[in-house]
Amino acid sequence: MSEPRKPWRIKSVRTAYSNKWISVREYQAVAPTGADALYGLVHPHNLALGVLPIDEAGNTILVGQERFPFGRYSWELPEGGGPENLPPLEGAQRELSEECGLSAEHWLPLVSDMHMSNSITDERAYAFLAWGLSPDARFEKDSSEELSVRRVPFIDAVKMAVSGEITDAFSLVMLLKADHLLRTGGLPRELAGLIQAQT
Repeated sequence: MSEPRKPWRIKSVRTAYSNKWISVREYQAVAPTGADALYGLVHPHNLALGVLPIDEAGNTILVGQERFPFGRYSWELPEGGGPENLPPLEGAQRELSEECGLSAEHWLPLVSDMHMSNSITDERAYAFLAWGLSPDARFEKDSSEELSVRRVPFIDAVKMAVSGEITDAFSLVMLLKADHLLRTGGLPRELAGLIQAQT
């Protein structure tokens, strides 16, 4: 599709708040319409990284935890943050070990450079399918996380995404894209066979 671009112009910027995870920047800008505008942007210091693991029985693994922003419990795929200067796969491998106690023999990129909420943040996300799972205790869990881990058939996780039981946007994207690839023949035969053995 063509892109009739009229970029935003930045007149000045200041950091309103910063900690080890995020910075909040305030911009005096000129909008594409030519109007002066004030814009706030949340900049995470890490990439968002996600994993959709599939075990030998065709199950995926969901992680449950209390999420601070909405004050509610959330079932999600394994996900977290990783330094921007390291390959996303390295961070995803760490997350799978840290949250699920697992490593994977096979990894397949699922999402590359996805923009999580491009009206308020420049966060970038990368996700992978992982299979050939085995125990891995190299990385300890984050001290602020109390996690529940459960294995559910992949198709049931997709149903949870469609029904609204899973509300985490990153998990929704991973599950629905993997389901699309499964239905259209876009997954490696070995991986598709694990999932389809349940149906």
